[in-house]
Amino acid sequence: MALEELKSSIEQEFELVNSLQAICYKRGSLKLLDQTKLPLESTYLDVRNSVDGWNTIRDMVVRGAPAIAIAAALSLAVEAFNMQPYNGTSEEAASFLVNKLDYLVSSRPTAVNLSDAAIKLKDIISKAAASGDAKSVFQAYIEAAETMLKDDVASNKAIGSYGASFIKDTLKDLKSVSILTHCNTGSLATAGYGTALGVIRALHTDGMLERAFCTETRPFNQGSRLTAFELVHDKIPATLIADSAAAALMKTGRVNAVIVGADRVAANGILLK
Repeated sequence: MALEELKSSIEQEFELVNSLQAICYKRGSLKLLDQTKLPLESTYLDVRNSVDGWNTIRDMVVRGAPAIAIAAALSLAVEAFNMQPYNGTSEEAASFLVNKLDYLVSSRPTAVNLSDAAIKLKDIISKAAASGDAKSVFQAYIEAAETMLKDDVASNKAIGSYGASFIKDTLKDLKSVSILTHCNTGSLATAGYGTALGVIRALHTDGMLERAFCTETRPFNQGSRLTAFELVHDKIPATLIADSAAAALMKTGRVNAVIVGADRVAANGILLK
């Protein structure tokens, strides 16, 4: 895909699906919504380099496995773009980027998406360094980071579509469903649209969602501060409940399905929440 087509595609994706933007990116500029201040205040922080990116991840300004990886990659993309022209060799440019990626991974060593993204980006850097100059190394990295941003939105929309279809097929005797969710897995935790919350969005768009129930999610209250905020923002019918109320809600039959995010799901179905 040509450079201008890639940039246009990214902007169109965000116009279509990301009404609530946690990550605001244009080439050379990155702003992150400070999620520590939600829902009382919507403040965007300028991220000018990898140091800013590292701090936003450590301080939980940005959170959610997909969003952490993308914010890290884009913070370095902004730094690389704004430090050009670069007078070093392709090997020096590659070494600079690789060291910065290692530094960014140290902001949240347990975040698998972040380390996976770093591995993929290092491979792209290595290939670019072997066949081009320093400028082409930076260019290859920036384009790869931007592609990660675009691909995450597409993946989230696919998850939402598949999940909604599964629920409709499984509960085909029901005209509408009520869904219980936990923590935050929406636009604020991803590049846009959301994973588990994306399924709820898709059901709402299809006219099948009666109500979404979200738990407060103690002790950090991602549900009450973030998920409830997203649902109200997007005008999705929702009710916030205490964590301890979930069992009673399910016992009375007011919930038809439970959708939660998972850091990892094993082949045998065991999940790490």
